[in-house]
Amino acid sequence: MLPPAPPLHPADQIPAPVLHQLFCAAYADYIIGPPPLPLEHWPRFLARQGIDLALSRVAGPPEAPVAFAFVAPRPALQRWRLASLAALPAARGQGAAPTLLTDFRQRAQAAGRVAVELEVIAQNTRAFELYQRRGYEVLDALHGYSGHLPADARPGPAPRVVDRDTACAWLDAAEAAGLALPLQVSAPVLRALPEPGEAWQHGGAQLCFVQPPGEPLFIRSLVDHHPAQADAAVLLQALAAAHPGQAVAVPPLQRPTLGGEALRQIGLARQPLHQWWMRSSLLAGDQATG
Repeated sequence: MLPPAPPLHPADQIPAPVLHQLFCAAYADYIIGPPPLPLEHWPRFLARQGIDLALSRVAGPPEAPVAFAFVAPRPALQRWRLASLAALPAARGQGAAPTLLTDFRQRAQAAGRVAVELEVIAQNTRAFELYQRRGYEVLDALHGYSGHLPADARPGPAPRVVDRDTACAWLDAAEAAGLALPLQVSAPVLRALPEPGEAWQHGGAQLCFVQPPGEPLFIRSLVDHHPAQADAAVLLQALAAAHPGQAVAVPPLQRPTLGGEALRQIGLARQPLHQWWMRSSLLAGDQATG
């Protein structure tokens, strides 16, 4: 018999150092390794994930919580995203995580949301099966890519360079037109990031990237309206011509049909670990759709 479920508290009532320590300790034995996340980078992490601490919850006493569920709202889609759900190793199997997961869904439904969504590492079969049992269905696979841009790429059509506001408006329009995007590659997160980066457009595709000093070029978002991804290929060709031989990293958030195939064709390799993007409808009789 499980002990009584621990009380839940809004995460914005927990001091940042306590919340940060809880997050790092809960992920210390994670399948992809503990997150290298210093406390000074905590606000940047929250922004990158679109997390709203007022909507998020922790389980246990406020001074020493044992589990958490971070929530990222998606108001344009009338959804909530479960950005992260984890418990301290000593608290696992005690009911905290299931309680948080149930509370997340119930509060989203009470708030009038039509669905909830999440991403889960595909190799984390225990978590994947838990979400399946809770009614989540796979929308798509999300892949990461890495490698080097070709060193001998020939310049092609020049991309249109746009500012962040224009890039965000483009992403908003893409979603309004029916392209389903994970939150981290969509406009709300791009707007919140501290570094503006660069944004290029060509035809029906857009590429957003940043070059951190001393690190690989980081592709934040690559979206092509057309499944053939010819316009995305033009953008990547221009990127290679501007940064020949440059190391590139793409997080596991790329839908294969919206730009992933163009990344593969330019010579980048899919990372071994990938994610499942999952959704659960809060409407009776609805099915999971992008």
